[in-house]
Amino acid sequence: MTENAGATRLTAGGWRIRWDAARAQQAYEAGLWRQETCADALHRLAADDPDRVLIVDGALRLTAAELHTRAERLARAMLSRFAPGGVVSFMLPNWHEAAEIYLAATLAGMVAHPILPSLRDHDLRFMLADIKSRMIFVAHQYRGYDYGAMLTRVVAALDSPPEVVVVRGEASAHTPYLQLLENHGEAPLPALDPDEVRMVMYTSGTTGRAKGVLHTHNSINALIRQIGTHWRVEPGDRFLVPSPVSHIGGSIYAFEAPLLLGSTAILMEKWNAAAAVGIMLAERCTHMAGATPFLQQTLAAARAAGSRLPDLKLFVCGGASVSPTLIREASDYLENAIVTRVYGSTEAPVTTVGVMDPADVDHAAATDGRPGIATVKIAANGEICVQGPQMFVGYVHPEDEKDAFDAEGHYRSGDEGRWVDGDYLVVTGRIKDIIIRNGENISPKEIEDILVGHPAIAEVAIVGVADPRTGERAVAVIVSRGDAMPDVAALGEYLASFGVARFKYPEQVALWEALPKNDAGKVLKQAIRTVLAA
Repeated sequence: MTENAGATRLTAGGWRIRWDAARAQQAYEAGLWRQETCADALHRLAADDPDRVLIVDGALRLTAAELHTRAERLARAMLSRFAPGGVVSFMLPNWHEAAEIYLAATLAGMVAHPILPSLRDHDLRFMLADIKSRMIFVAHQYRGYDYGAMLTRVVAALDSPPEVVVVRGEASAHTPYLQLLENHGEAPLPALDPDEVRMVMYTSGTTGRAKGVLHTHNSINALIRQIGTHWRVEPGDRFLVPSPVSHIGGSIYAFEAPLLLGSTAILMEKWNAAAAVGIMLAERCTHMAGATPFLQQTLAAARAAGSRLPDLKLFVCGGASVSPTLIREASDYLENAIVTRVYGSTEAPVTTVGVMDPADVDHAAATDGRPGIATVKIAANGEICVQGPQMFVGYVHPEDEKDAFDAEGHYRSGDEGRWVDGDYLVVTGRIKDIIIRNGENISPKEIEDILVGHPAIAEVAIVGVADPRTGERAVAVIVSRGDAMPDVAALGEYLASFGVARFKYPEQVALWEALPKNDAGKVLKQAIRTVLAA
């Protein structure tokens, strides 16, 4: 155990964070942590390259000068209401205002708190109270849902409610967004500490209540610098951003990369594969990242459009089970792009950077790639443990850190994995997802990766349900292709052709119209288990 593996410190903003002085010094010496923030980068860009377009939101093109002006005005409005260190929440789609709010919170020394627009009263009430949010930005209405009315209900139930600001629509009893921009005041912007907390994101809470994940300026900066080094990013590159900006993936491509890597973020409010292909061709997009459904649908739409997306240099796929077959098909069709699997989490984003050798499709398809700046080890029980300069600095509540780290300070991911050919990581599933039948361990992901290649299967999730005879039985929940109706026998025959041991075969098949997923495309297995158990 290193001397400071479990040490903590209290920041000037009042946040308790995990701190290892030796590792911090290493990160600074490596240039992954720096004595500057993306606020410094925004000031510099506005002065040196004011006309460079940073954000594209439909017909709107937001330049460095415009983004700086709007973010600075908003930051001063925040500072006229509360002190640096306060939490600023926003619950918005992929709109340019989300970038303005995020950067305004950064300039003001606040902590940005992105929230998925798909959440409702229960989760929102918990989060806003949990971190004592001072201000929250929402749409008036989005996809037919009245967010203004929801916030009226939520803040009425809170002892110390945040100010509610409404973007794009009728504010009613709340504060209009444009009013903040117009009546911003002249509060001075604070000096920023790059090791201060600058963002909190809540995990999905599938194993309990949601946990607030804390990141500093420097943990995010290290992540962006890793991407710049490993993902073929050059000034002028253009990222299509369909993933929610309230997830760690969408946020870094939309908010950080344009400032630190010289790219432009092309925002998509609502995912549509055909529209995405049209945008990628019109905007000459060079990079895209997303979960399996994004890659599947982009590939199908590109084929339908008769285009191989010639400007695309890289598609990184993660966040859900990724079949080797899909990577191979996409690599073959998208002839100028590297298509690769990657692995990470909100706590340790982009743990692996994929496989960047265009000739090495085998490792790109069959593994989750090599680690980048993170140190990765596999524990005796198969658990993936991660440590690195992009790692989070703790949870909002110290009690949530119980069993979250090993004795050396590695984050215990809860994911199971193994090494291939020395330094290629393969994520084989969740530790908790392991099905134990008659004393034998079954990895659902191993079987899913094979079955997704079955001609009658569009999507599949393998889950374990209680069985009085064997302890657990494996159920294959399938979304079929067309009118095909695969059954247990058909699956067994298919798995046998790959030499899979019989004890791993699913014992039951459930045919569903769709698999439940979160906004990042991750299959919600606990929701499946709940339905099957009922």
